[in-house]
Amino acid sequence: MLKISETGTVNEIVTLKLEGRIVGPWVAEVRKACEHFLSEHRALQLDLAEVSFTDENGTAAIAALKSRGVTLANCSRFVAEQLKNA
Repeated sequence: MLKISETGTVNEIVTLKLEGRIVGPWVAEVRKACEHFLSEHRALQLDLAEVSFTDENGTAAIAALKSRGVTLANCSRFVAEQLKNA
C-alpha cells in the first residue's frame, strides 16, 4: 500500500510525501499525482523518507520523473541504490 499526501508548498515547490511501497498499481498512482502538478508547470519534489521499497516499474517511474525535473528528497540508501541502477 502507498499513501501520497501533499505536505505543502515552499518557494513555489510542491512537495508530495510518499509512504509505503511503490509497487504494482501504486506506480500509476504516483505518476497520476505527479502529472497533475507537472501539467500545470509547477515545480515538484517527492519526499521519499517513508518509502520502504520500489519494484522495477516504480524505480523506472521515479527515474523518469527525476529526468523531467522532479526533485527527490530524503531517499533511503536502499531506494537511492535502486535509482542508481535505473
